[in-house]
Amino acid sequence: MSGEAAAANANYGSTASGSSFYAAMRILPAAQREAMFQIYSFCRQVDDIADSHEPREQRLAALQQWREDIDALYRGTPPARLKDYVASVKTFGLRREDFLAIVDGMEMDVPADIRAPDMATLDLYCDRVASAVGRLSVRVFGMGEEDGIALAHHLGRALQLTNILRDIDEDAGLGRLYLPREGLLLAGITSDDPHKVATDKALPKVCAPLAQRAAMHFAKADEIMARCPRRAVRAPRIMSRYYRAILDLLLARGFAAPREPVRVTKLTKLAIIFRYAFI
Repeated sequence: MSGEAAAANANYGSTASGSSFYAAMRILPAAQREAMFQIYSFCRQVDDIADSHEPREQRLAALQQWREDIDALYRGTPPARLKDYVASVKTFGLRREDFLAIVDGMEMDVPADIRAPDMATLDLYCDRVASAVGRLSVRVFGMGEEDGIALAHHLGRALQLTNILRDIDEDAGLGRLYLPREGLLLAGITSDDPHKVATDKALPKVCAPLAQRAAMHFAKADEIMARCPRRAVRAPRIMSRYYRAILDLLLARGFAAPREPVRVTKLTKLAIIFRYAFI
């Protein structure tokens, strides 16, 4: 997963641009804001390991060290890099298994680059690198357990699928292909070479159902947020609207090669922040 994608996930709640994450989180009270930036920092650090050019064995060892450090944090003997997390873990009930799931998700890219995973593996990947971040985040936001977990499930997947659709060319440059194998085969694409797939004329047939799946998850997330206290969902609403805008731009542009990058304008970002932070 690219550093951009990790930032998006931490944004919900490691995603999108750092600035969009900052804008969504700065509206929170101090303790919540500090906890969210700790989650973001954690996601960026483990994602940077997964995306580094170090030998795979070194990356695996570095991720394993993070697991050991998280275990130490929850034993009450945090290493220096996690000492500031103690208060947030206690205040918001952050769960060890969610931090570990994020590490497991980042590690899925390390033994070998992900290429055309089956849909079940892709969904597991989305759960670990995105929805697990959401599960940490909704506790910080103060959401109820049932709605919070459901929101993490749907919004995390919506954001990550949007990232995958946006970053096809960037991921191909890293030797990775996150589009599901079933979708490729259904479109008549038998290769799992990222560059060949990225330029295949049938690629839009693969992307369309994935975009529909992302839109479904956005809609489910909206249903959940609509029944929750407005203050508890201000930050995830901002991230949802920002990423939905990216998905809309992707759909308007299309997925046939060559593809120009899509960017949400500053005016649109400001409108989203103003609407959901202050109105």
